[in-house]
Amino acid sequence: MTPAGVWVTAGFFALGGLIEIALGIWELPRPLPFWPAWEALGRSLLYLILAAGLWRRIALCRSIAMVYCLAALATHAFVLALAFAQAPVRFPTSVFVHSLYEVPSCALLFPYLRSPRAAVLFPRPLFGR
Repeated sequence: MTPAGVWVTAGFFALGGLIEIALGIWELPRPLPFWPAWEALGRSLLYLILAAGLWRRIALCRSIAMVYCLAALATHAFVLALAFAQAPVRFPTSVFVHSLYEVPSCALLFPYLRSPRAAVLFPRPLFGR
């Protein structure tokens, strides 16, 4: 049986990938151009590969997930600082929607990924057994 920590971490990145695809395609002009649709799929690839690695309990993917969570929190904090400073910057709707998903999730996920319990759940090396 798969532990809840593996379900939650892999599920977060899998859902993030699906959200990235949906928002990327939703913001495209109609009729859908071919190349930007592929770009949206490419942006979601990081999330989906990371979700697959976490599902297989690869330790390197846990480290990448921790770095991703830190980068997402820092990036969104900077964007919020720009918004509070009333900077004349326009952000697409996808940035707001994605930040509503990422900020609380990464704020909860990062401390868990650093915990000794998560280190026990994700012990596998990238290559080998």
